[in-house]
Amino acid sequence: MPRNMLKKKNNRGRVMRKQLKTKRFGKSGNYHIALLIFLILMLISCRQKEIAAQSCDVESGIPAGEMLKQESDMKFEVNKSDDQWRGELTPEQYLITRQKGTEPAFTGQYYHFKGDGVYKCVCCGNELFASDTKYESGSGWPSFWKPLSDNNIRELKDDRMGMVRTEVICSKCGAHLGHVFDDGPKPTGQRYCINSAALDFVADSKEK
Repeated sequence: MPRNMLKKKNNRGRVMRKQLKTKRFGKSGNYHIALLIFLILMLISCRQKEIAAQSCDVESGIPAGEMLKQESDMKFEVNKSDDQWRGELTPEQYLITRQKGTEPAFTGQYYHFKGDGVYKCVCCGNELFASDTKYESGSGWPSFWKPLSDNNIRELKDDRMGMVRTEVICSKCGAHLGHVFDDGPKPTGQRYCINSAALDFVADSKEK
């Protein structure tokens, strides 16, 4: 074979190998880019769920009558049947207090409320929080840095949703109120993240 023809054939072979290599690299590169984007989106999604869960309870509710094991043995001063609670509470109040649900963030009646008085349990009237301990946490739910009395609430371990949190319930009737977190202001460093629908505000006499 003439030398010039052999040279052309070798050049053509190098070009073809280069094109094939580029093509393979391109497919591989696209695959790795797509995989990287997928992993980033997964991390963002997980982080958003974690933030939401830490802000407050995000469950839509659990079946009626189903309670945490540690709660099932507790005795409360106020005891009513599920039908009684349904009859006395609004659907939203029932979902939150009796089924451990939640209201959407930034929508609660008392989120921006600034009146002076006492926040009571909507189910039984137990006094829970004083208005002077309420503060703006930015979480989307009413937040307090301490309860009116430690005897008026109970704190339970809550390991639902794949994480460990501290649930807050009314000590008188067992109503679910919300959760407490260790990221609040001084002097307690606690943030009681409470659903508005679980509360009933009573103004001070001089404010009425």
